[in-house]
Amino acid sequence: MSQVTVYDVAARAGVSISTVSRVLNAPEKVRPTTRERVMAVIDMLGFVPKAEAVARSRRRLGRIGVLAPFLTYPSFVQRLRGVTTALSESPYELIIYYVDSLARLEGHIASLSVTRRLDGLILMGLSLSEVAAARLRHAGIETLPIEFPCPGFSSVEIDNETGGRLAAEHLLAQGHRRLGFVGDTDLPDFAIRNSERRLAGYRAALAEAGLTLPDEYIGLAPHGLETARQQGHRLLSLAEPPTAIFAQSDTQAMGVLRAARERGLSVPGDLAIVGFDDVEVAEYVGLTTVRQPLEESGRVAVELLLARLADPTRPPQRVHLPLTLIRRETA
Repeated sequence: MSQVTVYDVAARAGVSISTVSRVLNAPEKVRPTTRERVMAVIDMLGFVPKAEAVARSRRRLGRIGVLAPFLTYPSFVQRLRGVTTALSESPYELIIYYVDSLARLEGHIASLSVTRRLDGLILMGLSLSEVAAARLRHAGIETLPIEFPCPGFSSVEIDNETGGRLAAEHLLAQGHRRLGFVGDTDLPDFAIRNSERRLAGYRAALAEAGLTLPDEYIGLAPHGLETARQQGHRLLSLAEPPTAIFAQSDTQAMGVLRAARERGLSVPGDLAIVGFDDVEVAEYVGLTTVRQPLEESGRVAVELLLARLADPTRPPQRVHLPLTLIRRETA
């Protein structure tokens, strides 16, 4: 059987050769419907670009990729530091692919599953569709999601609902009965909804204590210091404002802290504040928070990935990392 060429793919998909090239090299620049049509033909014909066919015959390419959104978030920076530290002693080169849309995520996965330019792939804070997972498995790219379990792949996870419970239990133990929450809204469709899970655990713990969390005590806004500050002001302007607020990230907790100080409130005397993540700056501002082991999650992800690359028969592992309530000055 003759080698399938880019001309065959273009003809069968009804597109130009340049469009096929963009699907493989700049997939985010191709309309999703066109990209999926081209990918369906590539899957059907088993097309492999010539250069990648040569590379595929090698034992290893020496490259590990990371697909990550929100690269400016402190939590993602710390997790990525764990990845880079763990890879520094290995022979693998790290390549980072930034994700800012579902189209870019799907495009990267579609392209990598055909070109196979990586030995392994780590996904940080991203969901993975069944189609995308199947493509990566078929391509033989060892893949490891952080925070998102996926059948057939190892993963590193935390229990976000437990984190919400830890925050609630700490505040309840201090005698608070009017509690608020600040979290994310308008999350992109490619992101994992950790805020919702942390809220669910927080709400459940309050319910078990005989308390409700009214809608007006929940402040949701796009992630950021300023939006959290605004939500903090809104909650503190209620006729009966909360005496404690749990924010689903340290960034948002610091926005609430700023709002409290602008109103002349004593923290934790008038308002207790708990965050989530325990990023480096949390200790410097005395923030009580739910610590997740960010750098360790990146390091463990690399260790699991390299173990599977060294021995593909090794069963996939789901590693759950513990959460800890770190008590400081704000609560």
